[in-house]
Amino acid sequence: MHNLAEVFALDLAAYAVMSNHYHMVLYIDKKSVDKWSLFEVIDRWQKIFKASSLAQRYPNGDILDRCELKALKEVALKWRERLTDISWFMRCLNGPIARQANAEDQCTGRFWEGRFKSQALLDERAPAACIAYVDLNPIRANMAKTPEDSDNISIQKHIRAAILGEQPKKLLPLVGSERLNMPKELPFRLDHYLELVDWSGRHLDLRKRGAITENTPPVLKRLGIPPRP
Repeated sequence: MHNLAEVFALDLAAYAVMSNHYHMVLYIDKKSVDKWSLFEVIDRWQKIFKASSLAQRYPNGDILDRCELKALKEVALKWRERLTDISWFMRCLNGPIARQANAEDQCTGRFWEGRFKSQALLDERAPAACIAYVDLNPIRANMAKTPEDSDNISIQKHIRAAILGEQPKKLLPLVGSERLNMPKELPFRLDHYLELVDWSGRHLDLRKRGAITENTPPVLKRLGIPPRP
């Protein structure tokens, strides 16, 4: 997941890997991909797929004639589009998992129940609500008691990095309020987000098995993270 995100023009905002499914929140970085050179598009594509002979020659410094260069640019344009496409990202992620699982079980056929589902997050509140939902998955499934005890989940990485006074690697950072010309960052503070997850996780959901218990200390207190003024 992390490795593919580094190749694609996609950034991981949150994820939760469960026993039989997973969730992700992705940011499509269209501004960056428009700046990629022909060489970078080819280099990224070849990290996942075997490229054409023209694409293999170009990075090596071989001189291509006008027709060859035109053909290469045309196919690279398709690669550039695919490297911003969530469907292609999911294909590259789910395919190897399915093949590995079938090899381990010594069987063939469909591994995943169906095609992935996606939802665009279009307003200011949607990212925080969706990411909190993703990070609460282990608690709602009664697989963990608190977010910091939840494995294979993005909020645990945020917490561990915050304790060290850092931002987590390979995840979009939490920076605070939204502003003009904002870089690739999530527009809410970590302490506010942790309190949101803690508050949401304490509310019982009759459709789910787990919740943060009432006698659990507040999240910032138990983690030793002081709230910012």
